[in-house]
Amino acid sequence: MGKVVMYSSVSVDGFIADENDQPGPLFDWLVSGDVPLDDSGALKVSQTSYDYVRPYWDEIGVTVVGRHVFDLTDGWDGQPPSGIDHVVVVTHRPAPEGWDPEAPFHFVGDVESALASAQELAGERTVEVAAGDVGGQVLAAGLIDEVRMDVVPVVFGSGKRFFGSVDAPHLLEDPDVVISGNRVLHLRYRVRR
Repeated sequence: MGKVVMYSSVSVDGFIADENDQPGPLFDWLVSGDVPLDDSGALKVSQTSYDYVRPYWDEIGVTVVGRHVFDLTDGWDGQPPSGIDHVVVVTHRPAPEGWDPEAPFHFVGDVESALASAQELAGERTVEVAAGDVGGQVLAAGLIDEVRMDVVPVVFGSGKRFFGSVDAPHLLEDPDVVISGNRVLHLRYRVRR
């Protein structure tokens, strides 16, 4: 089974969006370079960021998100983002009316079942869990192997927290990756068991 990684871009003070669910400048680093990150050409990063992010994106088989992210993105129009094979959506609601049942999206009622489904779908590939409330729940359940953050030099002051509403301490190892890109600091931590 592949590893489970919690991931997102984040402000220096630990937010993945502002109070209005807007990312503000958190994704500016994804369009501020000259190296295309994907085939669309819309995402361009520094060579340093490309060398770190592209191999990681190539590892991902499944992304786990909450219904809120799914709704904010309009379900990526039924196409998983960044070449990912499947998206598992943690929700207590059914798929939206008119949703294509052939789209590689799976709607699951709780984080444990979502992660089990994601790991089965991913096989040996990485399961990525979006940071925020769902990511915090998966961390609290002891199911995250690694935390990856793209720290952007901005302070929001309030908003949607990277770890959601985690209410207990969780120890991480010292960062084993610290890479400075253009307007971003890439960090990777293993979760201490």
